[in-house]
Amino acid sequence: MTMQLVNLVQGSPEWHAHRRNHFNASDAPAMMGASSYKSRSELIKELATGITEEIDAATQRRFDDGHQFEAWARPMAEKIIGDGLSNCVGTRGKYSASFDGLTFMNDTAFEHKTLNNTLREILAQECTGADLPLQYRVQMEQQAMVSGCDRILFMASKWTAEGLPVEAYHCWYEPDAELRAQIIAGWEQIEKDVAAYQPEASTAVPVVATRVAALPTVVVQVTGSIAVTDNFDEFEMAAKAFLETKLIREPKADQDFADLEAQIRQMKAAEDALDASESQMLAQVEAVYSRKQRKDMLHALIRDNRLLSEKLVKTEKDRLKAVLVSDAQQDLNAHVAALNKRLGSNWLPQVVGGFAETIKGLKSLDSMRDKVAVALTNAKLQAQTTANTLLLNRDFLRSDGSGQDWITLFPDFPAMGVKEPEVFKAMATMRINDFKQAEAQRLDAERAQIRAEEEAKAKREAEAERDRIRAEEQAKAQAEAAAQRQQVQQQAQEAQADIAQAHQAGTLSKPLAEDLAGLVAEQAAEGVASIDAQQAISTAMASSAVVQATDEPTMTLGQINTRLEAEGLGKISAATLEHHSIPFEKKHAAVHIQITQVRRLMLLMSMGTRKFADELQTTTV
Repeated sequence: MTMQLVNLVQGSPEWHAHRRNHFNASDAPAMMGASSYKSRSELIKELATGITEEIDAATQRRFDDGHQFEAWARPMAEKIIGDGLSNCVGTRGKYSASFDGLTFMNDTAFEHKTLNNTLREILAQECTGADLPLQYRVQMEQQAMVSGCDRILFMASKWTAEGLPVEAYHCWYEPDAELRAQIIAGWEQIEKDVAAYQPEASTAVPVVATRVAALPTVVVQVTGSIAVTDNFDEFEMAAKAFLETKLIREPKADQDFADLEAQIRQMKAAEDALDASESQMLAQVEAVYSRKQRKDMLHALIRDNRLLSEKLVKTEKDRLKAVLVSDAQQDLNAHVAALNKRLGSNWLPQVVGGFAETIKGLKSLDSMRDKVAVALTNAKLQAQTTANTLLLNRDFLRSDGSGQDWITLFPDFPAMGVKEPEVFKAMATMRINDFKQAEAQRLDAERAQIRAEEEAKAKREAEAERDRIRAEEQAKAQAEAAAQRQQVQQQAQEAQADIAQAHQAGTLSKPLAEDLAGLVAEQAAEGVASIDAQQAISTAMASSAVVQATDEPTMTLGQINTRLEAEGLGKISAATLEHHSIPFEKKHAAVHIQITQVRRLMLLMSMGTRKFADELQTTTV
């Protein structure tokens, strides 16, 4: 949104109507409680009722002089700026500003004030705009916000009636983002206060104590030796009537407190007058003791009520101040609670507004309310700014594209999340990258461990399966061998029986029968030996079939021949392996044989290789 120029003459009825519908830069100091001409409560009343204070002749003359000085100073300002200036009125939304001068490009503005002692003391020190009193900075900041200008020439000057410069000072003001945020928040609060305005809650006139009618002067005269003339009856009636009907018992506003303090002073004067009457009476006649007692009673009556009223002034003012501070703190607490609800977590701590310090030394309740309202607005703004920063940084933890929320990496987010977004982003990126690297290393370690466990499990299962198969094959071979041995032995027994029967029948001679019996025994023994050898070969082949699919150690043919030569058994060749159906593999011109196949080979060779076969047996599973 850019500034919209309004074709109005400053001071015209149209100009005043325009001001009633906008938040104006000239009112911004009063809104911030920084104006030396108008209080915040007075501004609220004006905005709520549309009633403005009548401008007296002296004030109008001051305004007229200011406009004239401004016109005389404008050429000086144009020379300093190096560009022409035109006074105008502009708006941006609900905000408005009147400019003593603005360049055609709206990049530089001019603000003029009549020189006073305060400005002379500041500007003579070659100050910057940041050194100016708050009421001037607030007005220029709203001008900068409305116009979008980069800088404002602030000038204070004084001229003769003939238009000759007496003194002129200037400095440059540059926009202040923090002050601008306070102004925006302050106008938002003013809008709420205007909506809640109650006419009786404000007064436009200075608080001056209402004149309190004096009690009758105490007169005591003594005539003769015993005759006493006094007006105690009149005084008593007037005093009681005053205490019962006029004495303020429940002060609530500044006017009440001022009136009650005046009444207290009047009661103190009555006490002094009664004391004086005592001295007067006793000086004339000593037989006035009864009058003295009555005087003492009246004195005590006035004094007790005065002391009570003094105490009431102090305690009630202290109570109202405490209520003002407490209400402001509760309002701030509610604002912080609402922000935490929006954040979704209690990241914002309760803020101590310091409202008691804000009103320290102030006498008027209206001035206290104004100061507390501004302090409350600024405290709310600060909490809102902190909450916005937390929200922005919180969103960053969800927006890295991974679909993951990194808030779990920030148990210290309430402290870290209030940092400037660029600082937080750099810090968060570093913390997230460190976590990702550590997580990748952890996952790699877990995967390596899982692979190792799976390989070990597979190896154990393979070994168990191999042992089971081997046991089954061995049991089968043993059963077959036992059956074959039994068959051979049975056949031998039957042959022996036939030979014995033939000998007994005389068919075979004894020597021939014995030779045949011996031959049968030898053949049986050879058959049993052959069966045992075949069993060994079958067991070896079964073991070989089980472990062929495993990653079993091997021996080269050269290694086997070295051992055979060491035992004096010569060498074997690949042809020998093929002859005995021993599987082998050629790798890089070397013949590799699995250890189980080597054991099988040894069983097929002469008993001279038994030692070598036993050694091989002990090196494998």
